[in-house]
Amino acid sequence: MGDNGDFILQMKDIDMFFPGVKALKHAKLNIKRGEIHSLMGENGAGKSTLVKVLTGVYHKTAGTVIFDGNEIEPESPLKSQQIGISTVYQEVNLCANLTVAENIYIGREPRGKFGQIDWATMNANAKKLLQEELGLDLDVGRVLDFYPVAVQQMIAIARAIDTKCKILILDEPTSSLSDRETERLFTIMRKLKSQGIAIIFISHFLEQIYTICDRITILRDGEYVGEYEVKTLERIDLISKMMGKKVDENQIESNVDKSVPLEENEIETNHMVVEGKVKDLNMYIKKGEVVGFAGLLGSGRTEIADAIFGITPISSGEIKVEGVTVKVKNPMDQMKNRIAFCPEDRKVAGIIGDLSVRENIILAMQAKDGMFKHMPMSKQRELADKYIDLLRIKVSDREQLIKNLSGGNQQKVIIARWLATKPNLLILDEPTRGIDVGTKSEIEALSVRLAKEEGMAVVFISGEMGEMVRTCSRILVIRDHEKITELNGDEISTAHIMQAIAGDYHGSN
Repeated sequence: MGDNGDFILQMKDIDMFFPGVKALKHAKLNIKRGEIHSLMGENGAGKSTLVKVLTGVYHKTAGTVIFDGNEIEPESPLKSQQIGISTVYQEVNLCANLTVAENIYIGREPRGKFGQIDWATMNANAKKLLQEELGLDLDVGRVLDFYPVAVQQMIAIARAIDTKCKILILDEPTSSLSDRETERLFTIMRKLKSQGIAIIFISHFLEQIYTICDRITILRDGEYVGEYEVKTLERIDLISKMMGKKVDENQIESNVDKSVPLEENEIETNHMVVEGKVKDLNMYIKKGEVVGFAGLLGSGRTEIADAIFGITPISSGEIKVEGVTVKVKNPMDQMKNRIAFCPEDRKVAGIIGDLSVRENIILAMQAKDGMFKHMPMSKQRELADKYIDLLRIKVSDREQLIKNLSGGNQQKVIIARWLATKPNLLILDEPTRGIDVGTKSEIEALSVRLAKEEGMAVVFISGEMGEMVRTCSRILVIRDHEKITELNGDEISTAHIMQAIAGDYHGSN
């Protein structure tokens, strides 16, 4: 790996404990001077935690950090910045109500003879810095909020350059940029690299990693998997290492009794776009079928579901429900169109911990009917008992507080809540994450049963490929916010999904 002098940063055997969780286990990161280095792994792999240890947001439990030849103990983001480690986050962490110049020099303002801020010098310095380093000609006296996100990011980078950073960490910097803005950012990154600045680039976009990065470090479940030269690492190998699965062409992993689509489309999208989140999507889901959205975390799977359900408004294109174009302003519009959505994060968007199982189950039904059309208690009990029984939810009784149930049973309550609305389309986003194996297979079987017996259209989103293969009769593969291909029938296998994500397989589109 070369002499240690090659490295501006070495993080060795980093452990990070939170109460009850080991977030990092012997994690490593070696960054060379003047390189663009990708830190990769699925959500929850430990990327953000490792960066937060480096920048002093978290204090590691064990391990060593060597920066520029010296062992350091990062105390705080400010201290890290002072020694030359700067971070530009996806959500720009500058002050929207201050001017561009103030944001660049905040805490470092040039002062006059009597200690007052020298505004003329500060504005002149800011203008010169942006022009010379980034090729931007801006009115630095305008408040930051006046400029779009892409420009705000450039201003954050300018600030990092001016604080003489030796390492610049870019955390998902392109997620809300257009292709042109991304290309401009890459030009700046190459310029900084030529000046000897090392860049840690965190991104979900495979295409971009292979365009801009020199080397890749992969983390999985908080552990170091390895570091690789980009030019020698095949994409399919990268996907395999991130997911911890080998591509096995011959593996048979199908659930023979899959759903069979009926004739009518329940929902379709024509050229649906959500700026920065979903690219030109054409797709349909028929009644009576389970359709999977497969892709790495951050690929755009959830964003498509959010758009269909009205959580995120679409920028252009159309959504049709049962052949009729619908205007979707919010989720209530789609609930009235008999669409239901079990969200990925049940703790935040799902359960209401201090309510009972019964109250959690009737919540969506009550919202749909309107708060003034109160559901009789007898009806509430009947519904709760019906779904507790149907989904085999383990409760002492229907009045038990939901926060006292296991994760798997909480998830079943959320599914029950949406089934109670009698949907024609049920979207399940990561319905089995963090629950026991027995409950997982029950939810997989339930998805197929709802499609086969009730004629329901079901969208099943999961990062576990085996689960998708067992459950879905058709799979849309999503990468970098667009549909890459579709897999049908015998094409559906873990190997084919992984190859499609890597860009090496093109099904029957």
